[in-house]
Order: sequence, then C-alpha cells, then structure tokens
Amino acid sequence: MADRSTAAVDVADNSGEESLTAQADQSTADGVAKNREQDTDSDEAQENAGTDGSGKTSPPELHSGHKLARRYRLEECVTRLDGFSSWRAVDEKLRRAVGVHILPADHARARSVLAAARSSALLGDPRFVQVLDAVEENDVVYVVHEWLPDATELTTLLAAGPLEVYDAYQMVSQIASAMAAAHREGLSHLRLNPNSVLRTSTGQWRIRGLAVNAALRGVSSDTPQRTDTESIGALLYASLTQRWPYESDAYGLTGLPKDVGLLPPDQVRAGVHRGLSELAMRALANDGATASRHESACTTPEELVKAIGEMPRIRPPEPAFTTPPDYQRTTYQQGTYGRPAPRPGATQPVPTPPPPLQSRTGKVLKWAVSALLIAALGLGSWQLADALMDQGSKSDDTNKTQTTEGNEKGGDRRAPAKPLAIQGAQEYVAKGAAQAPGDVGNTFDGDGSTYWRTKTYREGPDMNPAYKPGVGIVYDLGSEQSVTSSSIGLLHQGAHTTITLYATDSPGSSTPISSMRKLGTETTTGGQATVKVDKPVKTRYVLVWLTALPSAPGDAYSEPGYKQAITDLKFTG
Repeated sequence: MADRSTAAVDVADNSGEESLTAQADQSTADGVAKNREQDTDSDEAQENAGTDGSGKTSPPELHSGHKLARRYRLEECVTRLDGFSSWRAVDEKLRRAVGVHILPADHARARSVLAAARSSALLGDPRFVQVLDAVEENDVVYVVHEWLPDATELTTLLAAGPLEVYDAYQMVSQIASAMAAAHREGLSHLRLNPNSVLRTSTGQWRIRGLAVNAALRGVSSDTPQRTDTESIGALLYASLTQRWPYESDAYGLTGLPKDVGLLPPDQVRAGVHRGLSELAMRALANDGATASRHESACTTPEELVKAIGEMPRIRPPEPAFTTPPDYQRTTYQQGTYGRPAPRPGATQPVPTPPPPLQSRTGKVLKWAVSALLIAALGLGSWQLADALMDQGSKSDDTNKTQTTEGNEKGGDRRAPAKPLAIQGAQEYVAKGAAQAPGDVGNTFDGDGSTYWRTKTYREGPDMNPAYKPGVGIVYDLGSEQSVTSSSIGLLHQGAHTTITLYATDSPGSSTPISSMRKLGTETTTGGQATVKVDKPVKTRYVLVWLTALPSAPGDAYSEPGYKQAITDLKFTG
C-alpha cells in the first residue's frame, strides 16, 4: 500500500489494549457491491453521531476514462456529495473491477480518510469488504476497495419483503460477530445501515464502509460500541418487519407511526419469530429503559453475540417437495392421434375389435404359437419332475454346498471390515509452504482433542489451484493393504470441506497427484467425513487431500478465514 502515514483518527472506543489502530492507522474500509449507496437526509438524522465541516473544497474534476496512478480507470460515478465522489473503476494491472473513493488532498477530512483506510486494511477480516490501496498523489486522495458484483444490498432484499426467519438469523449472527471482532481491534463502523450490509451469492453476509464511510462524512461518536449495536438492532428490526424502527422513512422502508414509541417487531407484523423480536428490542435504544420485557439490554456487539448464542439455534427450512402431476394418457396412445377432439357431453362410440386372423398366414401363426406353448409346458414339467427327484439326494449336503459356493463366489465380500493400523505420516506439499508438519501425528493418536490444522486462507471455500491447489497428509500403513474407506474427524463445520483419497507409491511429495490413483471423494458441511473407496485397492501409502475449506472464526492460533483441522482419522480394509 503506497504512501503510508502514521496519522490516526479516533473512530472507536479505547479499550486499554493495543489495537490495530496503535499498530498503524485507524478506521476501516468501504466495500462496494453492484448496488449503489444512497444517502438521504433521514440517514443523517437517524445516527447518534456528529458531523464536522468539510470546508469549501470542491471535488476534483474527474470523468469516465480518467486514470489514477496509470492503473485505475474510472468507469462510472456512483456517489458525488460533500466534497468527495465514489466510482466504479477497473484495475488494469490485475484486470478486475474495483471501487474508488476520491477527494481533494486539502479536504478537511482527507487525513482521517487515509488513516481509516490504512488501519482497516490491517484488519484483514473476510467478513468486511477489503481496502486494496490508499494513496495521496497529485493533490488527490483516493481509497481503492473491493467491488462485489455478485453481492446484493440489504436495501434491495427488503424491497421484495421481510427476510425469512433463517435468513434474518444468519444476518444478525454474522454481522454481530464481525463487528465484535472489529471492536476488539479498536475499529468501529458508525454508519451501519441497509446500504452497507451485503449478501453474496453463497449466502454470506459482508459489511462495507467500516470506519471509512464515517471518516468520509466526518461522523464520530462518544459511544461507538453502543452506536453500532443499536444499528445492528435496527437492521434486524427491518429484516423482520420491512419497517424502519424510527418515525422517519429511510432506505425505501416506511417508518413507525408517530407518538406510539418503539413497538416490538412481533406487534408490528404477524408471524415474527419471538426470539428474534426480543433480540432486536434488546439491541435498540429504548429511552433508557430496559430494551426487552424479560432480558437486559445489549450495549456492545460482544454482548449481542453472547445473546444470540443463548438462543435456540434456528435451522434452515426443509426443501419443498412438489408432487409430480398424475400421468395423462395421450390421444396418440388411444389411437386417435390427428383426429378432432370430441365435443363435451357427446357419446363416444365403442371401437369395434379387429376380426380374428382368417388368412393362411394367420392360421400358420396360430399353429406356431400353440406349438411353442406346448413345448414350454413340457419343458417346465420335465424340470419340475427332475427337481423333485433330486431333492432328497441334495438335502444331505446342502450346508456343504452353500459353504463351498460362499468361499468361491462371495466369501471375501462378506468378510467384515477391519481397522488398518497407521505406522506413520507426513505432510504432502504440492505448492507453497507446509501447514503444520509437526502435528500430523495428532490425527491418528486416538485423542479427539488434538489435531493437525491448515493455515488460514482469504479465498474459499474452494482453494485456488494457481498458488495452493490443496493441502494434505500421506499415511504409511506399513505394508500393502486393501483400503475400503476412511473416517475423518473435522474441527470446523460449515460449507464446505472436500476430501479426496489417493493411492501413492511414496510417502513424500515427489510424486505428483496426476500420477496417483484416485480412490474416492467426499464433500461435507459437518464435523465428520467418511470417504468410501469405489473399488478396494491395495496400497501402502494413502494421501488424504483437502481441496475445499469452510469459513471459520478466529481463535488463539489463527485469524478468521477459510481453514480446517483433522482431529482423528482411521482407515478400514
């Protein structure tokens, strides 16, 4: 990132711990989806924040086709107000669409915007639209961020009606968790609204404008955690009722009736989930009173995440099954194809059956059929008699015959599967760095609390074959064994994990996957995967290869992102 500055802007509460703001610059990034952000007068009135003046500086005179740093070509202006403009642009170096915020270098808020963008880029949380560049050059300050062509604003989703219960639950869970992580690093949003929340085509929710939107408009707050928590409550309220929880209309939503106060969502619209209704009231401000009828108010995103965790989990709806229509016999099958349809109520004539075969050919056919029937009856009688005569002699050695046939035809298939002992293992590295080679033994030590984990990747769930086609471990069975299946315990659940078994001739990484024999593949969203081998194969070395990793939150060892860990693995043969 070019032209780094050590300036910082106070956009979050000070927790007493060193945050990303102390490491570099402060504030965060703004991400743009295909829907444009719309700012309204009521938007400013609904946020508990102050605004400083932007001065008399006018925005730079820019036009479509203009290039920044000989790299970013401006395509379309999506916002122009308050001395700055936002554009859809093309990064000609990487050949991808990006979003750009531009304002004059002498703008009153230029320093704070740069600081916000730079500190946001350090967060690196995939739940936020990422800042890609923040530069000051030629009397212009500009911030480059991701452009999400497959994402849809919550504003657009609510225009069609309230969200389904499961979708609203997923939205508030993911947004609250993301904002809690941001506040732990000293970053806040201060302008969370339906325009800044996006749902991707995979169903994931992402936040744009973390602190950058607030810096662009000079918004600040003495209680940033309370401000963001109330905004999350407003988003949930709108998702359940298709109404904005204030008296004024905003974001295409109708406000509440005047002089009636803040009504719970389940009193505004019938059929609202009771637990989510109370959760929205706990997050919203309520004139200093208890926000819920039974529970205490949530004043921080962390408290909101805890309240969501205490709720009964809301499961996705079952897929609807449509009964196929009854079979309709066509007129062609009835022998009337091409004829006009009969009039309603008209009596249909009974078709006359065809006359019996009277010609010489017909007589020959009748005699031939009769002869075949007589021959079939005679053959069947002879076989029945032969079976009855041999029944007594065969009954004595029935058990012996069955045992012999079982050994000859299917003895091996009926043999019960047995566990195969693992003698050793080591990581297989196709490209790039190893994951955790010292922990491979944790996958077959019989202890489900220990595991081998992958690194965290920002793209997923399918891994990018350009720089990391997959990760995995080669297991040594000691000698050639017939492998029929593998049971693999996984630490992280979610969409999705893909595991493939390969038979290889060496324990190292020298043998390319293209030279190995594929045994079977399994894709799962749960904590256990069973890979069945299509056809049992004898091999000494088996590669367990992961090519898709689910999104998982951060922990003491790694940041949030796409990752997986194997807790316990067994082979059967």
